[in-house]
Order: sequence, then C-alpha cells, then structure tokens
Amino acid sequence: MELRHLAYFVAVAEERNFTRAATRLHVVQSGVSAAIKTLEHELGMPLLDRNSKRVQLTDAGLALLPKARATLDAARDARDAVDQVRGGLRGNLRIGTMTSVDLINLPALLGHYHRQHPDVSLHLLAASSGSRGLADALADGSIDLAFVSLPGQTPAGIELRELAAVPLDLVVPAEHRFAGQTMVAITELAGETFVDFPPGYGTRAVADRAFADAGLRRHVAIEITNPATGADFVRHGLGIALLPRFVIPRRKDLRRLIVTGADLCWPTALATPTTRAPSAATRALLQILGRHLPPAQASPP
Repeated sequence: MELRHLAYFVAVAEERNFTRAATRLHVVQSGVSAAIKTLEHELGMPLLDRNSKRVQLTDAGLALLPKARATLDAARDARDAVDQVRGGLRGNLRIGTMTSVDLINLPALLGHYHRQHPDVSLHLLAASSGSRGLADALADGSIDLAFVSLPGQTPAGIELRELAAVPLDLVVPAEHRFAGQTMVAITELAGETFVDFPPGYGTRAVADRAFADAGLRRHVAIEITNPATGADFVRHGLGIALLPRFVIPRRKDLRRLIVTGADLCWPTALATPTTRAPSAATRALLQILGRHLPPAQASPP
C-alpha cells in the first residue's frame, strides 16, 4: 500500500468526484482511477460506489477514510520534521473562510505568513453551507483551520478563539416606514419581510436567536450568500435586512437603524480541530495569530 494511493483515495472521498480529485492532485483522472482500483484490490473490498452520479463511500471506504487521513498526517509530520532541520517549512495549508471576513485583514495576514514561509502552498476554501459547513470540514480533516461564526455553538472536536464581534444593524429602503428613525425595537419588526442568509451562516444564527428570544416569527423572502450584496437586495425592494455594520453602504436610498431589545452581536472566531495535531505549517500560522488572540474555548469531549 503506497501513500500515494491513500492520498488519491482521500481526495476522491472528499471531492466525491474523480475529475475534481484529479484536478486537486494535478494528475490525470485515469491515474486516480488506477490508484483506487489498486488499493481496492490490495484490500479486497470496494471502497467507492461509482454507480451514482456522485461518488459515494462504501462501508469499507468509510472505515478506511479516518485511518487514511491519520496515516497521511503522520507522513506529513515526518516531512515537517525533516524540513525544519533543513531550514524551512513546506507543504500545504488549507484554510476555511467565510464569504465575508472583513473583520480580519486576511490578505495582510497571509502575506506576512507567505513572506516567512514561501514554500508553503496556501489554499482558501469556502463552504456553501456557511460556518457550519466549515466546522464539518474541520472535523473530517478536509481543512486545517477556519475563520467561522458559530454564535452560541462549539461543535464537538473543535476549539474556538474569538477574534472580533460587530453588531448587526437593520437596513431599510428610504421609503420604508422606519426610514425616519435611528432606532427600532425588535418587537416592531414582526410581520416584516427579510433578506437573510441560509441556515448555517453565523449572521442567520444571530438573527434567528434574537427573534426566538423575543417570541417572534420571521419571514425570510430570499436567502443570499454574500453580505456585501445584502444592501442591494434591500434597495431593490426584496425585504429589509440585518447586516454587519461594516458592509452597509452609505446611500441616499437606504437607511441604517440600531435594533434595541435584542442581542445582535455577530462574532468571528478562529476554529481548529482538537482531534488531530496541527501540521508545522498550521502551527506557524497559529503562532502569528496567537499574538493577538485570547485563550481558546475548547468543545466538550
């Protein structure tokens, strides 16, 4: 059994697609298929179900996946040890990000990191299911660390270090009945139509919790995935929105109000897994971040 075969298997298992796995690995698809077939032959069982449109893991594949990841991590640690003796870090660092991480100057952070460790390849990945999806990716080993918003949650196997928090403010069109106000009570928002984010996004969790605490139901007419576009949806009459203060533009056709009687603080945190040791490349980034972070909040076992 070769490490290469395990790496190909993990890539297909995570991508659920041979073509995407081959692209990620920078090899031809036939090479990935041949490696998987060799591995299945050595183990004597099929690892992948190729009969559906999306590749699925068999029971044997599900059993192998965590062991394969652990083996690859051990090999990575061995390479890291040699690289450090040789005088430099190498490898890959997979970072999960939200669609909006303006609370953190991520380009500046990674630029600083790259200048110190130019031989580490950086991969930024976003999850269509928001911070909840990033937490799942951390748990299954698809990424090394992530910038997330998980208000009131610390998923099993993850620790969180809060980075920053900003309030969500209400954005309404200039002709809205609240447009002449600077503040509005959350109880006055009953019956309004909202533009919001899908479940799994931190901003959605904050808003849903605030309305639940106030005993109110809320109608979301349209779900979006980019906070920077939220005000445009409001401007075009699709509803009102609770948005992070820093993404709300100053426009004559929009009004921003502070919502009272509710906790609408949106937190951003650094999430790392507690179930596996970080690579040397990950530790180097954590050291840079650690100079400015409070102590970690670990999830329960």
